[in-house]
Amino acid sequence: MPLFRLSPNDIAFPNPEWSLPDGLLAVGGDLRPERLLEAYRQGIFPWYNPNDPILWWSPDPRMVLFPERLKISRSMRPYFNQGKFTLSMDTAFEQVMRGCATSPRAKEQGGGTWINEEMIAAYTRLHEMGYAHSVEVWEKGEMVGGLYGIALGRVFFGESMFSLRPNASKFGFIHLVLQLEQQGFRLIDCQQETRHLRSLGAENISRNRFLRLVEDAIKLPPLPAPWSVEKVPLPWKRP
Repeated sequence: MPLFRLSPNDIAFPNPEWSLPDGLLAVGGDLRPERLLEAYRQGIFPWYNPNDPILWWSPDPRMVLFPERLKISRSMRPYFNQGKFTLSMDTAFEQVMRGCATSPRAKEQGGGTWINEEMIAAYTRLHEMGYAHSVEVWEKGEMVGGLYGIALGRVFFGESMFSLRPNASKFGFIHLVLQLEQQGFRLIDCQQETRHLRSLGAENISRNRFLRLVEDAIKLPPLPAPWSVEKVPLPWKRP
């Protein structure tokens, strides 16, 4: 299959099924809100290195987490029972993105650097429009972890997370999944496989199935923005 070059004016994307074997679908275009939202509606996301053209991806298989299949290890229970961390949502979106871009773990794994100033500006704009959301994890008034992503209908497209303390991002992610399950979300897109996400219950599904699930879930009514932290029943405390 050829690599498609996007028009600077038309926000349309080629069929995701035409992606190359590694998931790369198209190159070019821009990060205007309309194009980004159209991409997510079709299960496509941007990922590229600084100074390179924008690359658009739709990998097959696709790693996802069905909220009801979340796995929580026993080692995480004290973090919830003892209140080691506190949470907020949608209160420091840009700070979370910059934390993801500069965290030591992201650099070690070769990630993070793709969150450049262009990306930060584009996703902050989506946050202001009510589509992009962040989870902030705090310890004694300091942000020690967080994550962000895009929500359309009842699907959450996770983008990146970071931790400055052990299990900080995992703590935020677990609470987010429990809250989204309570609010009827069908799917959390994790994009590509990692051992960390698999340990939390994420699994690979075919791109075709993923696109069908997204098509149905984005038709459901969205949650009002901004998001706030809600009390959720912890699985090991449910009757």
